[in-house]
Parts: sequence; C-alpha cells; structure tokens
Amino acid sequence: MDASAPRVVLVTRPTPLEELVRAHGTLGQARFFLKTRGQPIEPLLALRDRQAEALAAAKAAVPAAWRSVRITRAELSRFVFEPADVVVAVGQDGLVANVAKYLDGQRVIGVNPDPSRVAGVLARHAPGRFEAVLHAAAAGEAPVEERTMVEARTDDGQRLAALNEIFVGHRTHQS
Repeated sequence: MDASAPRVVLVTRPTPLEELVRAHGTLGQARFFLKTRGQPIEPLLALRDRQAEALAAAKAAVPAAWRSVRITRAELSRFVFEPADVVVAVGQDGLVANVAKYLDGQRVIGVNPDPSRVAGVLARHAPGRFEAVLHAAAAGEAPVEERTMVEARTDDGQRLAALNEIFVGHRTHQS
C-alpha cells in the first residue's frame, strides 16, 4: 500500500442493539429483556441495519488504492491520527462531536445513517452521497466549516473538552 495515499479513518460506535446483546449475551436474551419491559426489538434491529448499510457505503466509497482503518469510539483515546487523515464518523452528531475532541486539525466528515429520521447538524452526509465529499476532503478542496472546542477545568483537576456542550452537574444529569 502506498504510504502517500490518503488515509481514511472510519469511526463507529456500537448501536443500542449491540450494547444490549453485549450486556445480555445473545440476541434472544436481549429480545426477552426488552419484551419484559414492553418494548419491541424491531426499531433496534432497523437501526442496526441502517448503521451497517451506512458503514458499507462509506467503505465502498474509499478507493482501493487508499489506506483505510476502522476504529470504534472506545479506541479514540488510544488511536494515533496522522496529520492528513480524513476522518469519517459514521453515526449521529454525538459521535462527530466525540471524535473531534481527539483531533488536531484533521477533517471530519459526518455520515448520517438515518437522514430520513435524524436531521444531522454535524453528521449531514447521506451514506450513498458522500463519496464526492470524501474525495474533495482528501484533496484539500472540500469546503470546511470550522468549529470551536470548549474546555472546562474542575477544581479537582479534571479537564473536559467538548465541541457542542459541556454538562457540569450531578452524574445523573438531573437539574
């Protein structure tokens, strides 16, 4: 693989269904858990499928000659980004904001797996229509919308960085 070829970093996060299966061991157990709470599993199955389709479309848009890697949100703090990386967050706005905290000037393209249901302020590109944006970003020709990060420091020395908001309060998020 050509080291001078653009590198695309695809970032995903587990879907709610994947988190349920991880917590309960099997799809059947997750289904049972939801059923006992009067909740259907079908919306979670549909969301998982849309996420998988969006990721497949994003992967298909990366030319074979380019370098690419897929990481999860949990790996962000350990991943070494290259200065010229094009980072593709496949998920909702929260994932784009979370990814941005670990970058230093790299471009981020937000791919919205469900544009018919989620507006996508930061993840505004539909899966099947972002290939041109990917190529333009890799060439340094895509329009860039710069965002400002905010940082808060607590009395006990913690640093909180965020793109769109910081919550300072009780862990339950109750006002």
